Amino acid sequence: MNRRCPRPSKRQYLDLGEHPLESGEVLPSVRVAYETYGELNVRRDNAILACHALTGDSHLTPHSAGDEPGWWDDMVGPGRALDTNRYQIICSNVLGGCYGTTGPSSTNPATGRPYGSGFPAVSIRDMVRIQYRLVKELGIHSLVTVTGGSMGGMQALEWALTYPDLVRSIIPMAACGRLSAQGIALNRVQRLAIMSDPDWQEGHYYGSAGPVSGLSLARMIGIITYKSEGLLAQQFGRRPQGEMRGKPPFDQSFSVESYLDYQGQKLVDRFDANTYLYLSRAMDLHDVARGRGGYEETLARIVCPVLSVGISSDYLFPPYQQREMVQILRRAGRDARYCELESPCGHDAFLVEQEALNLVIQEFLSGLNSEETGGLAWSRKASG
Repeated sequence: MNRRCPRPSKRQYLDLGEHPLESGEVLPSVRVAYETYGELNVRRDNAILACHALTGDSHLTPHSAGDEPGWWDDMVGPGRALDTNRYQIICSNVLGGCYGTTGPSSTNPATGRPYGSGFPAVSIRDMVRIQYRLVKELGIHSLVTVTGGSMGGMQALEWALTYPDLVRSIIPMAACGRLSAQGIALNRVQRLAIMSDPDWQEGHYYGSAGPVSGLSLARMIGIITYKSEGLLAQQFGRRPQGEMRGKPPFDQSFSVESYLDYQGQKLVDRFDANTYLYLSRAMDLHDVARGRGGYEETLARIVCPVLSVGISSDYLFPPYQQREMVQILRRAGRDARYCELESPCGHDAFLVEQEALNLVIQEFLSGLNSEETGGLAWSRKASG
């Protein structure tokens, strides 16, 4: 069963036809799902591209009353960081996704059935190249900035290296140029949870319930890495979920366990398991230096201004990774700035702490041509 969740929003589609992948394989046809907010100016140079994370989609914020919430509701709109009175904001579902863009749940034109695990491997660079084709088809001459968190931040970095003439700045959040061994290990365990579920059926489960238990478990593991120990302690502690006395030991439940159960089922209801496999693997394989030389040498090729946002309590992408990128860029004489968001929310802070991020991004965008905000680092304490 394809567990994509339809949204009553202004999603648009663009058919791009054949597309070669970094692996050397060729997709015979690619469709991209995207949404826009705000209008392009006459010069067609006021666009901002927002890139989503692993389980995200193109829906940033409601377009009108009655529309579903998005994943960056408080970041997009008049007077906000992604100000629709000044910019046109674009967000597309990534290649390999399950929210309208071609991915493993899409129909393979050669067989008339979903690709499943026959879908070719995709990379962060493949995602960015599809976004580039979308941007050009929309007639955009340059991008004010490319921004996103986690996998979205990886895309922003790749944009600056692959299309430097089109990007005027980037704002990667809670991201780095290559995933750490710890990140790869955590993704491996999540994929094994899915692939060990007999209902995965080697990736060809469409038309059935699919690997419900495996995807749910993968999400639970992921959620643990997205939060901080302090936040879990504050929200749940050791509180029981209902009466525990007199029950068999494994029928007893803590509140944090019930929370994980809920989060696992919530993803099962809206996401495709194969997409989870493909996109998490794309994160593992991504290295901005691949085929370009050394890591520091490659990052030094980024010429546009960079705001790298770290999160103080991030376990998955620790803030030293964002500081390292800024230090490399500044040694190369680039305009690179670091902001550390002081938040207990862990990796998820780039989704949760939108009030603080609004101020950070507004400050950066307004100061792109000003020496006053060109310092190495500053911090922003989240209200929460």
